[in-house]
Amino acid sequence: MTIEKIDLYKEFNLEKPADRLGFLTVYMHTPNDRESENRIRPVMLVLGGGGYQYVSPREQEPVAMKYYAQGYNAFVLDYSCPCPYPVDLIEGCLAMAYIRMNAKKYQVDVNHVAAIGFSAGGHLCGTIATLYNQPEVKKVLGENYKLCRPDAVVLSYPVISSSDIGQSDTINTFSDNNPRYRALASLENQVSADTPPAFIWSTFNDTAVPVENSIVMAAAYKKAGVPFELHIFEHGDHGLSIATEEVGSVNTHVAQWVELSLKWLVTRGFVLSEPTEGEVQAIS
Repeated sequence: MTIEKIDLYKEFNLEKPADRLGFLTVYMHTPNDRESENRIRPVMLVLGGGGYQYVSPREQEPVAMKYYAQGYNAFVLDYSCPCPYPVDLIEGCLAMAYIRMNAKKYQVDVNHVAAIGFSAGGHLCGTIATLYNQPEVKKVLGENYKLCRPDAVVLSYPVISSSDIGQSDTINTFSDNNPRYRALASLENQVSADTPPAFIWSTFNDTAVPVENSIVMAAAYKKAGVPFELHIFEHGDHGLSIATEEVGSVNTHVAQWVELSLKWLVTRGFVLSEPTEGEVQAIS
């Protein structure tokens, strides 16, 4: 394994306020003699939760390692908290663009870059998926904003709505109570035909982020005609992460979400592969 830490502000030559993070940790498979030089891997970008107040370590590296073990090159974003819109959206988009712009370096498949988020990180994940083309992103990235759309997302007990079913503290921090940003924060209203497919999961008795958030997002996907898969487990507290002893929240039934998401991603082409001629040109 090769581990690297990237300062996204430095990579994109952006001024970085003292209170910002924007660090991307890379977990890359080290090529060996038996592997083809051109073999490329799918990507998972991991966004931990924390109500936009902090980023939970329980929902970072342990998650990244689950996907790494299945052949992915994994990336974990430490986004800035607490910072209102558009800071975290921009940092998430910088991460997506950086991964694709450095696809040759990391030997990754530019057409199979997924993102996963938990709770508020699920909100950020959904924000990248639906709002990557906002003017604030284009101002920073120019035409490279087109590199920011994930090819698939995994939304884990996500905060979705700014309505009364949402998680008010998370939405308030994200929007800073700005009416426009609060409207954008309601992701069920941002889903379009261009939104990437989603694997969504939650628990029936989550008391922190009501399961209705996942349900309204699935309904929005259905209305837009975008593929999705929805899993609602009956029992399970909020913040389960991978639901194992490693993260201090054991729930063997809910822990199945990891394998289910991996199988779903395989159906969408997230596998170790040889690049097509077009992909070779894209990463050269």
